[in-house]
Amino acid sequence: MRDRILLLGLMGAGKTSVGAAVAASLGWTYVDNDDLLRSRTGLDGATLLAEQGSVALRAAEVAAFRAALDDPEPAVLSVAGGVVLDQASRALVRDGGFVVWLRADPAVLAKRVADDRTRARLGDDPESALRTLAAAREPHYAALADLVLDASSATVNELAEAVVAAVRQA
Repeated sequence: MRDRILLLGLMGAGKTSVGAAVAASLGWTYVDNDDLLRSRTGLDGATLLAEQGSVALRAAEVAAFRAALDDPEPAVLSVAGGVVLDQASRALVRDGGFVVWLRADPAVLAKRVADDRTRARLGDDPESALRTLAAAREPHYAALADLVLDASSATVNELAEAVVAAVRQA
């Protein structure tokens, strides 16, 4: 069994909830990229984007992801959505562990995150923003994923069980 699980997906797909459940099931550490970003920069993604721009946000997300990969302990990592936009970072994802894409329809995701103003880039029309993000990121998620799960209607426990089963088989 591989000792690193990387969760990809748009905001609201369940990376945090599923990641925590998978980590608990395996007895591993769960590492949330948003938390790492905040601990390394002192800012959340939305604030970093507003104050320093998208280039700084992406660089900080990648740096946080690299730091998580450097930890030798078995872990479940949620990967910031924009990490896959950079070719070198995609190679890190591909080589970093068992990659799971939590795929969900942008309309479903928009309902999940509509009231969360800490989410970067959503603006006043979360569904439209998520559709734009999906168009840019989903081809990369698909190319990198060892496992694709539909997170639109499955429960956290169902998704976590599917991840654990797939990792044990891999």
